[in-house]
Amino acid sequence: MVENDFVFYRNFHQDYPLADRAEGIYIYDKSGKRYIDGCSGAVVSNIGHGVKEVADAIYQQAKKLTFAHLSRFINEPALELASLLKRFAPGDLNYTWFVSGGSEAVESAVKLARQYFLERDGKSSKYKVIGRWNSFHGNTLGAVAIGGNMPRRRPYIPMLKEFPHVRPHYCYRCPFGLRYPDCGLRCAYELEDVIRREGEQYIAAFIAEPVVGATVGALPPPPEYWKIVREICDRYDVLLIADEVMTGFGRTGRNFAVEHWGVVPDIIVAGKGMAAGYSPLAGIIVREKIAEAIKNGSGHFIHGHTYGGNPLSCATGVAVLRYVIEHNLVENADKVGNYLGNLMKSELQGIPVVGEVRGIGMMWGIEIVEDKNTKKPFDRSVNASGRVTRILMEKGLIVYPGSGAADGVNGDHFIVAPPLTLKEQEADTIVSILKDGLLLLSKELVR
Repeated sequence: MVENDFVFYRNFHQDYPLADRAEGIYIYDKSGKRYIDGCSGAVVSNIGHGVKEVADAIYQQAKKLTFAHLSRFINEPALELASLLKRFAPGDLNYTWFVSGGSEAVESAVKLARQYFLERDGKSSKYKVIGRWNSFHGNTLGAVAIGGNMPRRRPYIPMLKEFPHVRPHYCYRCPFGLRYPDCGLRCAYELEDVIRREGEQYIAAFIAEPVVGATVGALPPPPEYWKIVREICDRYDVLLIADEVMTGFGRTGRNFAVEHWGVVPDIIVAGKGMAAGYSPLAGIIVREKIAEAIKNGSGHFIHGHTYGGNPLSCATGVAVLRYVIEHNLVENADKVGNYLGNLMKSELQGIPVVGEVRGIGMMWGIEIVEDKNTKKPFDRSVNASGRVTRILMEKGLIVYPGSGAADGVNGDHFIVAPPLTLKEQEADTIVSILKDGLLLLSKELVR
């Protein structure tokens, strides 16, 4: 800790180096130590740090206009960013509602789903949103209720509005005790069971991350999963919401992750990579039918946040998205990301504590286990993910840890998701550090 420190920390028992500056894939603390930003902060800094074009755009906009509330004004950066996103998103996802962060965006998506049915039908009993266990959609009470991460839910359960949940696709620890592909995609078809059990007349939407992020660690779905849930949603008049806060803007080697499986959701929740850490910015990108229902109905979305469509943040988003496109970062995430993933599998899979290496594009996860054969997780008290995070940080690599996926309490993993600018030689360095750190963790924990 530093002197005169009155920050209310997320964890008062952790020592935090004082970050001083950053450039490319590196962050430097005040002592001059260099760290590879191996997880882009929280899978945010997609274009790396210190990009001059973005800094210049922020400076120019700051001189011109920093705030004009959307209840009274529109601004040029918001118009330009929405136009760019229309071309960047799949299908007829043509309209963007801007907010400051992913939690706000999720709240916006689920409220819009409810209002859409009211506007379309005049009245509607549809209000429930189905989420998945082992999911994370934000830290507001609404987002926590829809999410399914027990460590984050447990303290606030008395305050939550309960919504239905389905079990996740998690082939490494199949919640149905089945094995792909003989499982018949039970994880996808459970959605239909829950819709029928709850009553289709009450279900407004199903929300899911195309690749599960913080709560399971870069978990891709079986290839058929998203097409099946799209068909189920269509059959029962349920909106499909893809939470792409982590996976959007090239992270998985496509503009948005759902494009891997040829699916167009009704709403994409976007954030993180939209402004890549240069300014708080997020939003929802919605299909024509949803926007038209509001425009041709009341004309008024009953929702809003102070910084929605902020001109400074939107100008940042424009500069970031242009940089992604002009420097072919989506293609680089696919090429170098797969190089990184293949190298991680070949070099790390044999280490005693490594249960599974999984991922897609520039988003990879490592699940840590006590026993590789039985997949037994370490007891939560061991704090295996916290230990490996500290070991790797001492070696100059930052990763994104998580826990609780195995049974809601136990289970450790971490995410490796460096900036999309990564080069192959930098991937080599990351994997070398990972190998050293995981071997050291094995010596500490495996008897």
